[in-house]
Amino acid sequence: MTRTQTLASPTKRPRAWSAVAALLLSLMLAPVAAFADAQAPATPAATSAAPADHAAPAAPAATDPAQAVPAPEALGEDVPEVLEADNTLGMAHDLSPWGMYQNADVVVKTVMIGLAIASIITWTIWIAKGLELMGAKRRLRTEIVHLKKAATLKEASASATKPGTLANLLVHDALEEMHLSASAREKEGIKERVSFRLERLVAAAGRSMSSGTGVLATIGSTAPFVGLFGTVWGIMNSFIGIAKTQTTNLAVVAPGIAEALLATALGLVAAIPAVVIYNVFARSITGYKAQVADASAEVLLLVSRDLDHQPERSSQPHMVKVG
Repeated sequence: MTRTQTLASPTKRPRAWSAVAALLLSLMLAPVAAFADAQAPATPAATSAAPADHAAPAAPAATDPAQAVPAPEALGEDVPEVLEADNTLGMAHDLSPWGMYQNADVVVKTVMIGLAIASIITWTIWIAKGLELMGAKRRLRTEIVHLKKAATLKEASASATKPGTLANLLVHDALEEMHLSASAREKEGIKERVSFRLERLVAAAGRSMSSGTGVLATIGSTAPFVGLFGTVWGIMNSFIGIAKTQTTNLAVVAPGIAEALLATALGLVAAIPAVVIYNVFARSITGYKAQVADASAEVLLLVSRDLDHQPERSSQPHMVKVG
């Protein structure tokens, strides 16, 4: 047994050394395996990072203006405000009449002011002349009634005592002529002279009442052309602006054209009432002149009646007996 044990011990001894060697090898290989496991995940990350590094030169593509504009979703509530600002390009002008006047050229402003003054003059003449004509017609109707009631020039003179009235002028002018012609022998010559003086008074009354209506005729005939001049000047400036800005956008061009057309509108506003009022006054003044002629005819009838009631003067010289 001892021999067998002694013989077996040499065989067991190499197995023990081999186990120890295997253990030492495993210990030596364990850090290498751990390092390999640690390096294995890092390799895909490095390979995935490599395209990113190669894609870096493509970054300047982000500077493209189309890509630089933020997405509409990124703007949020500010999107309507940006669009509204773009849609109102060139429409910052105030398109009310006062705003267009303020933005107009100096020449167009001058034309507008002149037309506004002309319109004010038209309405002032309408009010003043209308009241004057109405009052004159009413007084003249009353005076004609009194002249028809009078039988002689003296009675007519007693009823027409208010100085400045037409009846007072006609009656006293006729009396003056009859007084100057008292020594005349021909009654027809006296009537003719009195008639001539009354005709002059009638013409003077018509001219006095027609004063101021000539301004209406002038405004009515020239205001449209003055407004057209302002429009032409304004449109010319608009085309000059188009040439300078090199754009035909209506949002930019329309305000200037609207300001120019405002001058023509003001010209028509000043001219149309002036023409209408002038025609109304022309008919009314014609009627007033007819009334003045009626008053003159009544005075001439009184003159003829007084002359007929006067005794006739003998045209033969008085015969004187000589002793």
